[in-house]
Amino acid sequence: MKKLLVAILLMPIFSFSQEKEVLKYFKSKDSLVGVKNQDGKIIVPAQFKVFSYLKDGELVKGETIYFDGFKNDEKPGKNEWGYVYDKKGNFLYKPFFYDNGADYFSEGVRRFVKDGKVGFVDRNGTVVIKPEHDFVSPFNYGYATFCDGCDWEKTEDEHKKMVGGTWGVMNFKGDQASPVKPKYVGDEVEINGERYLYPFSYNEKETRILEFFKKQNKKLSELYYVNHYTKLSEKEKKLYFEIVERPKENFPFYQVNTYDYKKLDTGLTYDFKFLVSENGKNVFALDYDEEKIPFEKWLKKEIKEAENYQKEHPDNPNKLSK
Repeated sequence: MKKLLVAILLMPIFSFSQEKEVLKYFKSKDSLVGVKNQDGKIIVPAQFKVFSYLKDGELVKGETIYFDGFKNDEKPGKNEWGYVYDKKGNFLYKPFFYDNGADYFSEGVRRFVKDGKVGFVDRNGTVVIKPEHDFVSPFNYGYATFCDGCDWEKTEDEHKKMVGGTWGVMNFKGDQASPVKPKYVGDEVEINGERYLYPFSYNEKETRILEFFKKQNKKLSELYYVNHYTKLSEKEKKLYFEIVERPKENFPFYQVNTYDYKKLDTGLTYDFKFLVSENGKNVFALDYDEEKIPFEKWLKKEIKEAENYQKEHPDNPNKLSK
């Protein structure tokens, strides 16, 4: 009886110890940024000049700690932007510089830079493709283009593009991929005029997850293209759904991305991206700030917005079915 009582008394202690540590950004007197835990212990010292708007005491979100800037008086390296640490304060990597900030995650990975070379890390900061090339594009439909000996060049509109060098295409293992020859029409993906093999494979459970979206395909396609300015054929409106990330530490979900008929990612700003629970029973849509919305709630909202758009634009060429 005494042993049982002790066990019951210890349960809250064990439960509390298993809770995730709460981390917060803090600012020093000279406006440098670091991170502390809920007990005030410094996890990462205040040494970063951060460029994004950040309040003192703001919570650290996500699986890692991100500083949107550089150490004080430090000159950033080529193609680098910011620092990423794990929740224990260990340095992980420097993100690739893209669109005035750190590279976005695409198909579960983002680009990072080490010694001037570009590779890929996952959401926990684990290196999934070593940095071996001068430039690599984000992944789209299982492939990314890369180049060596290339460099940035300004365009007429003051943007930059990568020119020169030797180019290739890599798969998600980081290996160079070869085009399909002879060319044939199937489930391949076209990159720079060449066709590459369908890059995804699924087990029985994952196939069932994708069946859910295939059954919703017609409705989701109509919602996605209701405000498209030109008339589209049924083939052009067909969407494709692929699992681009699987459950891992700190992420108990399958992520499903949506692609158009050209196999281009339709949701570059978290539009039409979905999460499915590890048991396959719960489906969520991702909002712009990565908020998880139950699928049925999200679908009702999308239908209402599409119907309102159609009322305001009765001549829209891509009608909703009744």
